[in-house]
Amino acid sequence: MRIKKALIPILACALLQYACAYIVLPEDLDTSASGVSKGWSAVVTNVGKSDAGGLHIDITIRNETADWSAMQATADKPAVLTAGDGKTTNCDTVFVGTGGHRLAPGFHMRGFIAGTKAEPETQLIYVECKGAEATPGSKLSIDYGYVTGEYNYYEQDANKADAKLELNLDQVATDLKYPIAEPVEGLIQRPDTEITALNKVVLALTGVERTDNGIQFKWQTSNPGEYPSYVHIGNPPVIGEDGILYGFYESPDIASVPITPTGDKAEWTTEVAVPKDVKGFYIMLSVETGKQRLFVNSAVDITDK
Repeated sequence: MRIKKALIPILACALLQYACAYIVLPEDLDTSASGVSKGWSAVVTNVGKSDAGGLHIDITIRNETADWSAMQATADKPAVLTAGDGKTTNCDTVFVGTGGHRLAPGFHMRGFIAGTKAEPETQLIYVECKGAEATPGSKLSIDYGYVTGEYNYYEQDANKADAKLELNLDQVATDLKYPIAEPVEGLIQRPDTEITALNKVVLALTGVERTDNGIQFKWQTSNPGEYPSYVHIGNPPVIGEDGILYGFYESPDIASVPITPTGDKAEWTTEVAVPKDVKGFYIMLSVETGKQRLFVNSAVDITDK
């Protein structure tokens, strides 16, 4: 995550009941997560039977790229189960990925929203192997691709890499806590942090409200520049303590936003459907920054909502 000239409020700010004032960070400050990329990793959380009687393997995936990243199992390529005796079986049912979203470094997840925008559905991450069983010493390999860094509409495959997940089915994790697997220093932003976006327009989250169907966010942009400007943020997804990344994915430039007039402000809302009983959310926020259709990510803490 990079935030240029991020404005951190400390003057009295009634909208979010936080104290506000403004501290301008240096122009060249790079607050991206530091560390060495290990790609993505995965752990098995359950080994059981599928509805058809084959092998079902529940999986949690973890972003260890040291940057924001989206991943997806290689399309039309089966996972491969290797038994303890070396016999291999192709596993054609493979639901492994982030659902198109970029996930913060150090976070892990076990599901995402799939289906259609009109009829979304929760898709857990798993692999099924028809007619197979997990004998002692069994391993599962999954080919996948991933991208890292900022989302650029015009260069969507920039920083793309291919890799392979290797899972030991004898090692089943039963005590994972979501969504943070390993904290990354400087990654998490307070909800009152203001972000300088495209054309020096300042974006602020001014309200967070739990509704009957999910969470509603109130956004505000302030334009100190000489020209009216749009700042796109899409419809930001959230991930909570259940490890599910909520929000149907679409390119963040698609969602409509109001124009911010010169010397004035604009306000709008976004919503994301989440279960009533799930808490501990973080917003995976993408903000149009630097130039049109280039989006920089921030992880915003709303765990108290």
